[in-house]
Amino acid sequence: MTFKAPDSLAEQIAHHLAERIIRGDLKPGERIQEQKVTLALNVSRGSVREALLILERRHLIAILPRRGAHVTELTEHKVRSLCTLMSELYILLGNSVASGWVQQSDMAPFLQIQQRLESAYERQDIRAFVEDSFSVMRAAYPFANNPYLQETVENLQPAMSRAYYLALDQRKASMSEYLALFEQLLAAVLARDLQEIRQVLTAYAQRSSDLVVSALADA
Repeated sequence: MTFKAPDSLAEQIAHHLAERIIRGDLKPGERIQEQKVTLALNVSRGSVREALLILERRHLIAILPRRGAHVTELTEHKVRSLCTLMSELYILLGNSVASGWVQQSDMAPFLQIQQRLESAYERQDIRAFVEDSFSVMRAAYPFANNPYLQETVENLQPAMSRAYYLALDQRKASMSEYLALFEQLLAAVLARDLQEIRQVLTAYAQRSSDLVVSALADA
């Protein structure tokens, strides 16, 4: 049995605020006031400060001297830089699964995620689609067995979720494109085709960045 400690209060607060930023309830440049969060959630100011530091590490807010915490801006340069980096991290995870799976049952978690993605697409449930899209990488962590890779991806994932949500919120039809790319990725992993994995995930990153940049232009 693997022991998993419950999330700290600061992590819970950070998750709550991150969800609001990802969904766009808290806008780019908007200030997050410690006292308001403390009163709204009935928590200590120390826990809120710790939560804000977590969000800063995850690139959702910036904490500036004498100006406090503000939601970070999304720019074309940031989006393209993020997608380029994430594609390389995803490639490492994809290669680990391709090299590490032994029997078909090892791939069961990924097939289950694929089914949930298809269900979310049919319901046009963007939130569930985004969440399950990032369940894929978490299912890959045991194959990689690399705590540094896992920590890096986890810290960047909220920023990627935010960009992903924006693109899908404005262009729901793109969910079908991501489903097609995921199907190609699964086939490449099953075939242990590392070159195809790189091509699929590079195309995914390029398409993602194009969609987000286009969504930013329309926002």
